[in-house]
Amino acid sequence: MGCECSRLASCCWSGQNGPVHEAQNPDDEERAEVSDLPTFCEFTVEQLRIATSGFAVENIVSEHGEKAPNVVYKGKLENQRRVAVKRFNRSAWPDSRQFLEEARSVGLLRNNRLANLLGCCCEGDERLLVAEFMPNETLAKHLFHWETQPVKWAMRLRVALYLAQALEYCTSKGRALYHDLNAYRILFDEEGDPRLSCFGLMKNSRDGKSYSTNLAFTPPEYLRTGRITMESVMYSFGTLLLDLLSGKHIPPSHALDLIKDRNLQMLTDSCLEGQFSSDDGTELVRIASRCLQYEPRERPNAKSLVSALFPLQKETEVPSHALMGISRDGETMSLSPLGEACLRMDLTAIHEILEKLGYKDDEGAATELSFQMWTNQMQETLNSKKKGDSAFRHKDAKVAIECYTQFIDVGTMVSPTVYARRSLSYLMSDMPQEALNDAVQAQVISPVWHIASYLQASSLFALGRENEAQIALKEGSVLEEKNSNS
Repeated sequence: MGCECSRLASCCWSGQNGPVHEAQNPDDEERAEVSDLPTFCEFTVEQLRIATSGFAVENIVSEHGEKAPNVVYKGKLENQRRVAVKRFNRSAWPDSRQFLEEARSVGLLRNNRLANLLGCCCEGDERLLVAEFMPNETLAKHLFHWETQPVKWAMRLRVALYLAQALEYCTSKGRALYHDLNAYRILFDEEGDPRLSCFGLMKNSRDGKSYSTNLAFTPPEYLRTGRITMESVMYSFGTLLLDLLSGKHIPPSHALDLIKDRNLQMLTDSCLEGQFSSDDGTELVRIASRCLQYEPRERPNAKSLVSALFPLQKETEVPSHALMGISRDGETMSLSPLGEACLRMDLTAIHEILEKLGYKDDEGAATELSFQMWTNQMQETLNSKKKGDSAFRHKDAKVAIECYTQFIDVGTMVSPTVYARRSLSYLMSDMPQEALNDAVQAQVISPVWHIASYLQASSLFALGRENEAQIALKEGSVLEEKNSNS
């Protein structure tokens, strides 16, 4: 390790009860409120159902999947903005007015240290939140379950600072309380920068708890009173500092015992060997110790944490995505022939690929068709589809649209391929909005189907919505790569 444990231990021990040093706290532009986000708005359940492809299991991104009481889905709005949609269980938030007041209040916050709240839905007994989507996993994933590389020391320090800045901003806006602050609440955006999830800023629902983690990690005063305070948030921040230092989720009491016994080798992540000095290690452990003080009044506030963590930063000129070893959305894509065709708006090439593919991606469709062929209505429906396929093969877009519409309108069978073929037929007929609607519907039926995203890209290019088209194209490329790998 790049520090002497005995020296580090003695430094930490001798300075444990000292103040958190106040360093220059710059009002740098990076922490300015963001202005390029839409204002908070209310959505309908139907809008969010479409955005998440019918709340598809494939789109669940929350920790415990569909078994969680409140499930988080990734989704895409009509304007192609990617979002995270949190759907509360039916017994949560019985008071709709309280839910709306809380959501609107949190929705006023706009900062690039947060995964900001964009909207909500309060319809019947449905309660949903809509936030910015962060595509690069959680801190817990990168810290505890890393696959390619452990989180570097410089990045761990950056996470600590950005989190402190997020809490400082929230406190300045009157939202100092954060519920269940832990490594799963820290998310990484397109640039690899860490952000604090806005979901924890919402006050408790009726059946909610401030701490869902093991009681060994909860502030001692919460165990006594059941109430969360600003000082409780600082205690949780201390547990996160321990996570960053150790690479493990160590109970605070055990960590403090290791510090007192000067056994810091057990506390420090072995993956960090040679990456930091004894002074830096000393200071981070000392800050964590202050946050974990038993008496709430002895803990620092968010502003002093920012001041203490700012001078510790390393490799500040290196972007976060480079430190994390992740690629960005803006980097050059390697497109497949279909992706290239959609980018060029080469409808002939797209048609050739779709025609060659046939109905291979319609899971279970062939079984369903053969089983229901015995009814007269079903036979007529199948005939409409066959006529549509024949017209599509011969590039007769008008007839293909008519026949596929007859098939779709019956509603007995659902086929993403039919929607994709009608979408392309609309593009051939210079009807890009109708083409986009069908491409979106294909993705609702088959959430991870890359062709649906590619056709959305072509439709958006035709509509002159260049930025949204590039997003859809990137999504199609990512999905296609995942499908080919699996």
